[in-house]
Amino acid sequence: MKLTNKEIFHIAMQQSAIDANCSEEDFSRYENVLTISKEHDAARKYLKLPHVCNLISYGSNIVASVSAEYEELVRNYISKYSVEHCFETPNMHVLNDAFQEFGYRVCFMAEYFLPDVQRVRALPCDFECKILHAEDFTELYTEQWSNALCKERKELDVLGVGAYHDGKLVGMAACSADCETMWQIGVDVLPEYRRKGIASALTSRLAMEILERGKVPFYCCAWSNVKSARNAIKSGFRPAWVEMTVKSAAFVDEMNL
Repeated sequence: MKLTNKEIFHIAMQQSAIDANCSEEDFSRYENVLTISKEHDAARKYLKLPHVCNLISYGSNIVASVSAEYEELVRNYISKYSVEHCFETPNMHVLNDAFQEFGYRVCFMAEYFLPDVQRVRALPCDFECKILHAEDFTELYTEQWSNALCKERKELDVLGVGAYHDGKLVGMAACSADCETMWQIGVDVLPEYRRKGIASALTSRLAMEILERGKVPFYCCAWSNVKSARNAIKSGFRPAWVEMTVKSAAFVDEMNL
């Protein structure tokens, strides 16, 4: 199944609509949309729904998925500032300060990338590359491969590409089947093998493998993670949407340990 860029964005927006309890068309509006967050069996597996507050933008507006009791708080925030400024400081502090009164804080801020089918292709690699499957990951749930694989959700890790030097695994991109239509790519390269084009070679090859299976590969990183964003772009991906998520203060504190 060969997907077009239009179809890929359509699939991504459909999934975001499931995750945010809204319609796909809501992401293309010029006015902001606020919805009440709900659980959904088809949502991305790693999401903890319902959200207290999650802001999503594909560029033209904000779709805010919130708990009902914070509807007015969030509506006032997204109505006051421009779309892009709602996702960054100094305006973000307004939202964070408002939620701190209730024991919550802004936690996750991420940029998501989708493949451009006109650009994505298997990039060359100076090392031997092999396709990996779930059974190949058993001994690889270690810190050095923690971006590519997730030991808390092993059952979702379905496919990967490894780079080998003299039989030693030196880099790996793997994907998790986070929902029915979209698989998320993560990549790790051993420190001494970085800056050799391995990450982009693995990411691009895995993206091609995913597309050949009729699924949409997607890639996520913090927008301050310049090296990761560069890898996405070099691998044939382009920015698609952004999200900002509010979590409990206890959750944030635990992550900061």
